[in-house]
Amino acid sequence: MSLSFLTLGVGDAFSALRYSSCLAVEAEGQVLLIDCPHPIRKMMREASESSGVPLDADRVAGVALTHLHADHSSGLEGLSYFSFFLLKQKLSLLCHPEVARRLWDGHLAAGMECLIEKHGEAPHPKHFEDYFAHTPLSTESAVRFGPFSIECRFTYHHLPTTALRIRAGGRCLGYSADTSFDEGLISWLAEADLVVHETNYGVHTPYAKLAALPAELRARMRLIHYPDDFDTEGSVIEPLAQGRRYTV
Repeated sequence: MSLSFLTLGVGDAFSALRYSSCLAVEAEGQVLLIDCPHPIRKMMREASESSGVPLDADRVAGVALTHLHADHSSGLEGLSYFSFFLLKQKLSLLCHPEVARRLWDGHLAAGMECLIEKHGEAPHPKHFEDYFAHTPLSTESAVRFGPFSIECRFTYHHLPTTALRIRAGGRCLGYSADTSFDEGLISWLAEADLVVHETNYGVHTPYAKLAALPAELRARMRLIHYPDDFDTEGSVIEPLAQGRRYTV
């Protein structure tokens, strides 16, 4: 038993060099995506080619969604349509109810609420439940999904956003999601064997705050969601590399 992840993207919303941040976490042969930016299948194919790890939509057991900003959720329409039309199944979606609350009416409905299922027919009304199987995440207790046990905690960001702790194979991966620097969140994530933490400008975490953390924690931390001008060579915390596989 083991817990690993493939980095599909490591960039921010404005990146001209990298895909938006997204991880494919694997345990016991099942894959859980952390967030789902566009173009998700292209991201999976390129990461699969560079890492040698076979990965496509048919291997995705579910998507753990941290929040609704487009650089984290813009691939959901395409992936759920692929599941609906080609895989003939609903896409399993795991997120806190506050994250899910505006997902359909505020994000997906305009492109998915009407569907012509047979040529010549009028469009049929469709709803969230037609495409997705939602498993609510909780800040009170862990939620089981296949081999994964998932905990979440709200972060300080523009809209409801949750950090994650994902356990499987006797290991734990911590994921900050988008957040301003938060000592309480750092302590929560520090219980994990490996912590993936964002760094960026604005309502995000400054690199200098993470670089000042104790050396022991920095050694168990990897950076994601960094801007194109981030000094990856000079960082005292290892930045994740796009298309590489890591073991927790």
